[in-house]
Amino acid sequence: MIKLNGLYPPLPTSFKEDEELYLTKIQENIKELCTHDLAGILVLGSNGELVMLSREEKKKVFEAAGKAIPGGKLLIAGSGAQSTRETIEVSKMAAGSGADAVLVLNPSYYRGQMSGEALTRFYHDVADNSPAPVIIYNMPSNSGLDMDADTILAASSHDNIIGLKDSGGNLVKMAAIIKNAKKGFQVLAGSAGFLLPALSIGAVGGILALANIAPGLCLDIYKSFRSGDMDSATQQQLRVVELNTAVTRKWGVPALKAAMDYLGMYGGPVRKPMLPFDGSLKDQLINLVNKTLSD
Repeated sequence: MIKLNGLYPPLPTSFKEDEELYLTKIQENIKELCTHDLAGILVLGSNGELVMLSREEKKKVFEAAGKAIPGGKLLIAGSGAQSTRETIEVSKMAAGSGADAVLVLNPSYYRGQMSGEALTRFYHDVADNSPAPVIIYNMPSNSGLDMDADTILAASSHDNIIGLKDSGGNLVKMAAIIKNAKKGFQVLAGSAGFLLPALSIGAVGGILALANIAPGLCLDIYKSFRSGDMDSATQQQLRVVELNTAVTRKWGVPALKAAMDYLGMYGGPVRKPMLPFDGSLKDQLINLVNKTLSD
């Protein structure tokens, strides 16, 4: 079984000004981030604007990332779609391009039909057909559907389902899943805002937007916890909260990309209908980045 222990940045997808893919920048960002002691990279998660890309574009991103990821780092690929059929096809495509695992967001458009039974069947069907192991992805702020612990536990029983990324932040639910899941099932925190609390109840790491712009700081939390230095871990956890909120729930992907540009990486434009980061807020963002990284 693949060990997911560690931290992963969910890489934003690089676009040119005309919104075409900028594959060389994706590869440059991967290589830069992998100079840090991260466990790997996620491409085409929520921060990767997965829903904005065609199947052909997804394949190009998977192939570019597969060529850029260094040995010893895991490549996780977002493959969730609204139909089981499409999710399976994208998962196969990701695995064929070198993905070590696929991250599968639950379908949610027909929310009223997505019972626990339907979602469990969805994940089992995908896992039956995916050459790469499957990680369940619970992201209620984007999908509008917060899977409960019983559904996640039922889905997790499949041999080819190895973990969960939970971005909901419900630590009680997360603890219930960690306690009751099959042996070896691995839970990843979906935000730096609750990384330390998640680690303290048994999460093995995290997939963190903040790790794109502050990988060292996120790693300080993780490594301090692992070494038993809870005072340091707590201090670093408190330090990241404001900036993490700014580039996730408050301002989102446009702000994350703007912060990457400011720090010398390539963020670039978002795809419409998302709007570019509001220039009037740029000073606030830069001040927050500088304050967090220099404290």
